[in-house]
Amino acid sequence: MVSVRDVAQRAGVSVGTVSNAMNHPEKVSAAALERVTEAIEALGFIRNDAARQLRNGRSLTIGLVVLDVRNPFFTDIARGAEDRATQAGLSVLLANSDEDSTRESAYLDLFEQQRVHGVLISPFGDITARLAQLRSRGIPAVLVDRGSTDLTFSSVSVDDIAGGRLAVEHLIAQGRRRIAFVGGPLSLRQAADRLAGAREAVADHRGVTLEVIEIDALSVLAGRTAGAGIAHRADRPDAVFAANDLVAMGLLQALVMQGGGVRVPEEIAIIGYDDIDFAAASVVPLSSIRQPAELIGATAVEILLAEAADPEIKHRQVEFRPELVARASTGA
Repeated sequence: MVSVRDVAQRAGVSVGTVSNAMNHPEKVSAAALERVTEAIEALGFIRNDAARQLRNGRSLTIGLVVLDVRNPFFTDIARGAEDRATQAGLSVLLANSDEDSTRESAYLDLFEQQRVHGVLISPFGDITARLAQLRSRGIPAVLVDRGSTDLTFSSVSVDDIAGGRLAVEHLIAQGRRRIAFVGGPLSLRQAADRLAGAREAVADHRGVTLEVIEIDALSVLAGRTAGAGIAHRADRPDAVFAANDLVAMGLLQALVMQGGGVRVPEEIAIIGYDDIDFAAASVVPLSSIRQPAELIGATAVEILLAEAADPEIKHRQVEFRPELVARASTGA
């Protein structure tokens, strides 16, 4: 590999002059700058920005850890984060914990080794102590899609309890009385909060029941499995609130397309959560609770930049309000 010394030797200048030519060209004479530029081009020299950044104590990258990179909601968050990071001259490294605490921990270790500018994370487990360790080493962290219950970290999220309540109130307004919640694992804060909101809505309406069907992942496959079980029940619900749109799409596949023989919304109404792009284009356009995913990502980066610049700045808890998007799957 071509080194800075090779460039300096060919240009007939010192290593320090080459460094200044690349980082502070205003400090170098026009003649020397021209010789260095010609040497770089002739030798095909590529500067090692990673090494330079590590010598400076912090890289120009932000680590983003999400629960499931297959979920378009998280890719939209990543897009918003990337757009804002680019404006600040930073890049985003996307990591998928896959709802696995071991993988989550491994990515945090990797980001610490890389001395990233900061970490954005949608946590799976309780990682407060680990994030505190990162912060003590100069790496700020911001929670994404989950609030900080003890306010020890900044966070950007949506009020999932309000979102769950909004979803079930919509089903009740459509005349549904036997409602099922399909989501999980319930150890996942987002799923638990959406269920809590659903329970609040049911408690406000006499004659309405709520059945909880816990699944092991917020995925299309888990929704499809739950849907197959619902389709063949004699006592099946007349409405389902799915904890996210992937689960809702799996339910639709099982109930409508894969031999379930259930008419949606005539027999069972379905509402999801996140309002991903595919929701409007599903076999039955899917009602959903919208989260401003790209705005969440951009806002998280904005807070992270502020904390990187001033470690003593007060932590912020940003919570957006969810929005109902009614479509054909609930009869809207």
